[in-house]
Amino acid sequence: MASIYDFTLKTGLGDDYDLAQHKGKVLLIVNTATGCGFTPHYEPIEAMYEKYPEQGLEVIDVPCNQFKDQAPGTDEEIASFCRMRYNTQFPQMKKSDVNGENELPLYTFLKSQKGFEGFGLGATAVKMGSLLKSIDPDYKNNADIKWNFTKFVVDRDGNVVARFEPTADMKKVEECVASLL
Repeated sequence: MASIYDFTLKTGLGDDYDLAQHKGKVLLIVNTATGCGFTPHYEPIEAMYEKYPEQGLEVIDVPCNQFKDQAPGTDEEIASFCRMRYNTQFPQMKKSDVNGENELPLYTFLKSQKGFEGFGLGATAVKMGSLLKSIDPDYKNNADIKWNFTKFVVDRDGNVVARFEPTADMKKVEECVASLL
């Protein structure tokens, strides 16, 4: 069986980025977009990145344009937007697919470890459910990434311990991350 540390990604600059370099760290892996209603999640993600570096947190940002074309720019344009708007400092990968025949093998692995468990409660969750039902009537029964800013948390031993949909409260995401540090 594969391990999270078996995967190598490409950075936005085209360099290899080996996840094995993060053995012993807690990882927050998130598919992102620059033109999404959830784009402000960059702010609390960057805040966590700045708050917990000494404790061993690493953030892996995977821009994705699969959801309503909300990340249309080049890798450099996306990186520039994130630095200018949110002062992001964490590693950003090459824009990639997270679902379908061209999905990153990392995402095939992540989804096999933690499937979709729902959007939770609240108005945003209801809106996301309605939107997804119109796109994929069977969305509740597959592990596909549903939207931008789906987050996976990996513990220090490389186990995928949590999946947070974009509707999840970022405080809950931070609580999960902090509990593993």
